Amino acid sequence: MRRRPGQWQAAAAALLWSAAAAVPAETIGSVDTAFKLIGPDHKVVVEVFDDPRVSGVSCYLSRAKTGGLKGAVGLAEDKAESSVACRQVGDLKFSGVLPLQEEVFTERASLFFKHVRVVRMVDVKRNALVYLVYSDRLIDGSPKNSVTAVPVPASQPVPVRR
Repeated sequence: MRRRPGQWQAAAAALLWSAAAAVPAETIGSVDTAFKLIGPDHKVVVEVFDDPRVSGVSCYLSRAKTGGLKGAVGLAEDKAESSVACRQVGDLKFSGVLPLQEEVFTERASLFFKHVRVVRMVDVKRNALVYLVYSDRLIDGSPKNSVTAVPVPASQPVPVRR
């Protein structure tokens, strides 16, 4: 099968973008919520990640981490309880045109099929970036979620792709 010119470059760019978007969050700290005799304690972890396409925005994510023996070996399923707070931490710079909705963070919350996801939405009318955190599972996701917004100065409209 012959590939058209530029096809492999597009595939490489997509692979690089997915790798960049999959950068793990940096742990800020944690607190124990339940003692476990064997393995780590149950805890709430606070992490931070930077929006991969909006320089100057950082999102702080708090979520439950299951401890015990299953948590120690990576077999536990974390609870679908999390919160997000995104803030402007520097000058806002957009790396191109943004889609109206885009996943900006994902991390596994169980061995199979469950993830914590953060989606950025653009509120064009109010010139704001809205971030939603939720948990999904292949069959049955959770309605528990949290939302936050970062206002963008009126002098700097968000470049969107409709």
